[in-house]
Order: sequence, then structure tokens, then C-alpha cells
Amino acid sequence: MISRTRRRIGADIWPGFVDALSTLLLLIIFLLSLFVLVQFFLSQTLSGQDEALKRLNQQVSELGELLSMERQASADLRLNVAQLSASLQSATVKNDDLSTRIRDLKAGLSAANESRQRAQAEIARLTAAAAAARGQTDQARQKAAGLERQLAALRQQLAQLQAALESSESRDRESKAVIADLGRRLNVALAAKVHELAGYRSEFFGRLRQAIGNRADVKIVGDRFVFQSEVLFASGSAELGEEGKAQLDTLARALLAIARKIPPDLKWVLRVDGHTDAVPINNEKFRSNWELSAARALSVVHYLVGQGVPPNRLAAAGFGEFQPIAPGNTPADRRRNRRIEFKLTER
Repeated sequence: MISRTRRRIGADIWPGFVDALSTLLLLIIFLLSLFVLVQFFLSQTLSGQDEALKRLNQQVSELGELLSMERQASADLRLNVAQLSASLQSATVKNDDLSTRIRDLKAGLSAANESRQRAQAEIARLTAAAAAARGQTDQARQKAAGLERQLAALRQQLAQLQAALESSESRDRESKAVIADLGRRLNVALAAKVHELAGYRSEFFGRLRQAIGNRADVKIVGDRFVFQSEVLFASGSAELGEEGKAQLDTLARALLAIARKIPPDLKWVLRVDGHTDAVPINNEKFRSNWELSAARALSVVHYLVGQGVPPNRLAAAGFGEFQPIAPGNTPADRRRNRRIEFKLTER
């Protein structure tokens, strides 16, 4: 009986012991699986951070190339003033691109900070789990130490990212300063070109006045040379008369002589403006004064082209009765308002 009793007691203890060992083994396997999953997710996160850092380094390199292009644009300005406006527009577009890239860098930094916070939360959770399982496995403690090293490396990468962002912002400020300087130089260059064109305009008007003589129906008003319409056209007509052609021959010779002196990079044009009085016109050929003024301006332009003036240096405009120089309605006022104006101006 004693022997049977002992065997029964041993048989009752053994299943409980086996259950306890199985439970302990399952707990160890669960913890090991948990640490493996955590390490896998952290590795993926850190790999993504490395890719982001590479992209940021590439963007910083592109910013350096863009700055070099800005300096090249500044050098081109000193060589060719005519291309300054296009260079300025290009610099403005590149500056907008720099601002966009900086915003992207800031967004990347924000995402990196969020990833760091998630990593810290995960590490805190793993640390709590490691504290609960302390003493069960040395391998778990080694993995926790590896996670700490990875976190330190991540913090170092974030510091490098912050430094790269600050460097990018500094380059953006330098780029804006270069653009402001380009704008100032453009204004100076344009003012110089306007002054230069004014000198040629004065010489052109002087030659034209000397060739035509002191006629009461041909005047200089401000920056325009004014012919009364009666000098060039008959009443209600857009056909040039012989006297008008002779006057335009003189104008064409003076213009061609001045054109040879004007530098090729100075964009200029002789604008021909047709004006009428306020008396309405309505005949088979012209339905309004506007059409008559435009037709007269075109007749002058076509004749000047026939005398050798390049077409790209001429422009015609019709103003009808809407730009009077004499506000009254007397015959003398209407005569003053019927006119053809020539203006040497920028294109």
C-alpha cells in the first residue's frame, strides 16, 4: 500500500510540472518573437531614415548647383544687358523652387521627429518588457542594448539633418540677396538704356527739324514729332500726297542715319500714331474716325518701309478723336487735333 501510494503521488505531480515547464517555454518563445518583431520594425524605420538622409543630401547638393547657376547668371548680366530680364525671371523661379525644397526638408524633419518619438515609445515599452523578463535571458538584454545604440545613431542622424536644414536656409537667404542685387542692376541698366535712347531721339529730332525747316504745321511736342494731317493727306483720305511723300523721304533719311548709330542691343521702334478731330466720318471707305486714323498710320508705315526703314523698327497705331491736344471745337482746334505723331521709343 505504501508503494502504491507513493506511485500515485508521483503520478499526480508530474503533469503539473510538465505544464509549468511548457508555460515557461511558451513565455520565453513569445518574448523572443516579440523582440525579433520589434527589431525588424526598428530596422525598417532606420532604413527609411537613411534613405531620407540620402535624399536630403542630394537636395542640398542640388541647392549648391542652383546657387552656382545664380552666380553664372550674374556674370552673364555684365556681358549682355539684353538678357538680364530673362535671367532675373529664371532666378525668381529657382528661388521659388528653393523655397519649395526647404518646405519639403522641414516636412521631412517633422516626419523624422515623429519617427523618433515612435521609436522612443517603442523602446520604452521594450524596456518595461525587459524589466519584467529580467533574469530569464541574456539575449534579450543584448537586444535592448542594440536598440539603445540604434537610437543613439538615429539621434545623430537627426542632428545632421537639422544642420543640413540650417545650411539650406542660409543658402536661401544668400539667393534672395543675389536676386535683389540683380533687380537693382536691372533698374540701373534700364535707366541707362532709356537715357541713351533719349540722346538718339534728340539727335533724330534735331536732324529732322534741320532738314524740314521751321514750318508752322510741323512741330516737336515733348518726345513726339508732330505733322499736321494736311501736310500728308487730303481731307477724309488715307492716301499720301506728293508733298507728304517728300516730307516722309526726309524723315526716312534722318531715321536711317540715326539707326546706323544706335547699338544693336538697344531695342527701339518708331511709333506712328494717327489722330483725327471729333467731327464724325462715315463714308464708303471708313466707317469711323478710328478706322481713318489707323489707315493713315499704316499708310505712313508702308511708305517708310518702301524707303528702306526695317519693318521691325516701325509700329502703327490709330487713336481716332480720343486723344486731342486742343480741347476746343474751333476750326483751329480741330486742325491741331488732325495730326500724325512720330515717337522714337523702346520696344
